[in-house]
Amino acid sequence: MADHAATHPSAPSIPWWLQPAATVTILSGFIVYATWVALVGSGKFGAYLSPFYSPEVKIGGIPISPAFWVLWAPAGFRATCYYYRKAYYRSYFADPISCMIGESRRRYAGETAFPFVLNNLHRYLLYAAGVVLVFLWIDAVKTFFAGGRFGVHLGSLIFLVNVVLLSGYTLGCHAFRHMVGGNLDCYSCARAGRLRFRLWEWVNPFNHRHA
Repeated sequence: MADHAATHPSAPSIPWWLQPAATVTILSGFIVYATWVALVGSGKFGAYLSPFYSPEVKIGGIPISPAFWVLWAPAGFRATCYYYRKAYYRSYFADPISCMIGESRRRYAGETAFPFVLNNLHRYLLYAAGVVLVFLWIDAVKTFFAGGRFGVHLGSLIFLVNVVLLSGYTLGCHAFRHMVGGNLDCYSCARAGRLRFRLWEWVNPFNHRHA
């Protein structure tokens, strides 16, 4: 046993602050970038329409970037997501910073007060984000037919990978999993129970990798 342990030294420990620091840096950078992209430009790049601007909404006479008519849905869906809540609670608020550390607040209030009570809108924001996802699939298909002829380009592949990953994230949502197969004590006793069980089984792999 001693020889075996000597030939397999334990891996060096990772500083506890590295993951929350990385989360704050990367997520903050993305928020700044997304805000900048939404404020400038029209979202059009040749035959491509930026996903931040899809579906394309035009309301005349109102001086606001068209992206802001769209971004509230996926932004709200992400901000209220169970995984994202864990990420920013721990990284931004240190509340708590890990499972082994107690709450920084004396009294635990949960998500019963503003603004965190808005997290209860997650299941409804799922529907709005789903509508945007349908338009993103339409846009991805269109990129393969730019100019009226079928063709595979770097841009079309990027659009396809983007919408596939977004679909996996959306279908892996806990609220979607609950919608198709949750709130049931007996599948065989429920209406369309067999179908709901199959959908629940199909969604589970996405849910396991939701992060």
